[in-house]
Amino acid sequence: MLLHFGCVPVLVVSSADAAQDILKTHDRVFASRPRSKIFRNILHYDGRDVALAPYGEYWRQKKSVCVLHLLSNKMVRSFQDVRKEEIRIVMEKIRKSSSSSRINLTKLVAGLTDDVRCRVAFGNKYGGDTDFMELTARFEKLMGSFSVGTFEPWLAWIDWISGLDAEVENTKNDFDEFLERVVQDHTDGSGDKNDFVHVLLAIQRERSIGFEIDRISINAIIMNIFVGGTNTSFAVMEWAMTELLRHPECLNILQKEVRGICKGKSNVFEEKIQDMKYLKAVIKETMRLHPPVPLLVPHESTHDVRLRDYYIPTGTHAIINAWAIEREAATWGPDAELFRPERHLDRRRICPAISFAVVLIELALANLVHQFDWRSTDDHTDVPQAIGVGIHRMFPLYVIASSTTLLLCEGVYLFLRQGTWFYLFFLPVVFICCHVILFLITCFVFFYEIQKTHVFYIGDHASG
Repeated sequence: MLLHFGCVPVLVVSSADAAQDILKTHDRVFASRPRSKIFRNILHYDGRDVALAPYGEYWRQKKSVCVLHLLSNKMVRSFQDVRKEEIRIVMEKIRKSSSSSRINLTKLVAGLTDDVRCRVAFGNKYGGDTDFMELTARFEKLMGSFSVGTFEPWLAWIDWISGLDAEVENTKNDFDEFLERVVQDHTDGSGDKNDFVHVLLAIQRERSIGFEIDRISINAIIMNIFVGGTNTSFAVMEWAMTELLRHPECLNILQKEVRGICKGKSNVFEEKIQDMKYLKAVIKETMRLHPPVPLLVPHESTHDVRLRDYYIPTGTHAIINAWAIEREAATWGPDAELFRPERHLDRRRICPAISFAVVLIELALANLVHQFDWRSTDDHTDVPQAIGVGIHRMFPLYVIASSTTLLLCEGVYLFLRQGTWFYLFFLPVVFICCHVILFLITCFVFFYEIQKTHVFYIGDHASG
């Protein structure tokens, strides 16, 4: 569907075949990104970022830095302890809550993804004055805003009157101030030695990639990575739990799989995830029905092209409607609107690079269904969705979690297995023996006093 937003032609792609033509067949033509005012002011950094830089040698160089040094499988594995520790903290928070009290699961998983993302990218949680949930919420709202000046430059004054320009400028300044503080902390020697900022500073210092990378480029790349993970993992986990509570039969199947594979273990570890096929199917089906970004970041044609007998002029913005494609009956069948994870059991993972985001989702979701039984306090027949660049629940997901009997039995099993059975049986025996001895001493004293009183009474009677 070809539209015109002001003076800019916009092509909306809502079928899988047309999307393949743009992203694969004519990928070089649509390799660039449009120069949106919002994206340019917050993310662009004078064209030195990765997401919005013009297609060319600079873009290829910066992309290679991200793929080889920041998003490689080696880097994914290196942050295993970070994911494990943060998930353990969340599980403890859930366990401490009463089985009858409601838990704001949305807030918990949002905090989990924020903490992991900050530790991976910046080496620290950076609490205090920085409210990441508020900052990312502002950014997401801006990404879903419509800038009149982008499509009709002579009406750019509307963005100023509406307050959009001021909001964009304030958000950009807040991000710049924060990133400058993070990079300066690492330059001064603080922070984790294995986070993204440290890696980029080492590349800058050692000049090991064949081209120079300056401070602005470091800020731009870190900003891209931070924004790229904004609320994506959180949204998938939130919707996955929503769908599982909507479909208890799917939740039961998933719990049987996870608890069967992790039998005798109180936690799920990453090496066990690869055997959980139904878990992966649940996550894929969740991302199909609830894509974190329903309208993908626009592409722009760099020259004229003919697409399926249609003439597409230079400068056309192409928007891929992922939400419509993922619900297309021609691809997914007549039950495309239904949540049915079984449809993915025979499908292979398409993009290995997605593992950096998916591994946290898989591990967190597996631990949630393994360690707790869940029931909802809300009606999930119709869940309102928030408006923005990503699709989230309009209202938080409140649930009631209860520790499973299975987990209690496993805890006793591990307790005995570690050799503490000696104390488990020895201490009660000592306690009982002490009470028996105390009882015998009391009886002895009692009978002794009675005997003494009886003798005294007889003697008194005889003398009288």
